[in-house]
Amino acid sequence: MPKLSVYDIAGKETGETIELMDYVFGVEFNEAVVHQAVVMQQANERQGTHASKTRGLVSGGGKKPWKQKGTGRARAGSIRSPLWVGGGTTFGPQPRSHAKDMPRKARRLAIRCALSAKVAAGELVVVDGLNFAEPKTKNAVEMLKNFSAQEKKALIITNGENENVEKSSRNIDKVKAITNEGLNVFDILHAEKVLLAKDAVAKIEEVLA
Repeated sequence: MPKLSVYDIAGKETGETIELMDYVFGVEFNEAVVHQAVVMQQANERQGTHASKTRGLVSGGGKKPWKQKGTGRARAGSIRSPLWVGGGTTFGPQPRSHAKDMPRKARRLAIRCALSAKVAAGELVVVDGLNFAEPKTKNAVEMLKNFSAQEKKALIITNGENENVEKSSRNIDKVKAITNEGLNVFDILHAEKVLLAKDAVAKIEEVLA
């Protein structure tokens, strides 16, 4: 069972340690499941609005260019044929959904693998009192400096909605704040430093156990 020291937002140890559940923060990394989860997440973020015009959507071309026979030229019914310059596109992209899905147990396993990888790498820090009195960017900057993460890609995980933390960090490059309910594999793996609110640990363990 992994044990981590608890820090305050000033980056100092509180003298308290927290035991993390093996089943959530100490599992073996499953590369196949994690890869599937990342592909699913990125695919679901695609808008799928790319489109090209078929011959039926290109304007003009309602009149037959020339008579069918007697000109010596090839038969043609419309100047908007895909064979013509300015004509429609054959089998071009059309609006569609790129959404993928995977079983709920597999999704949760992928998150557990990501969290466990961060614990094993020493890149996850449990922070007590992860909150700011007011939404100011300098509050988040100062906290990141206290954890030597000001130049790193950082992920802040709060316990439920925390408007002050979210607003304080959203203008900082390479920093993202999410709630414990919005945990996802990509954000966890992408971060070089994960700051996890102490009061969110129990709820994460409850959901993922």
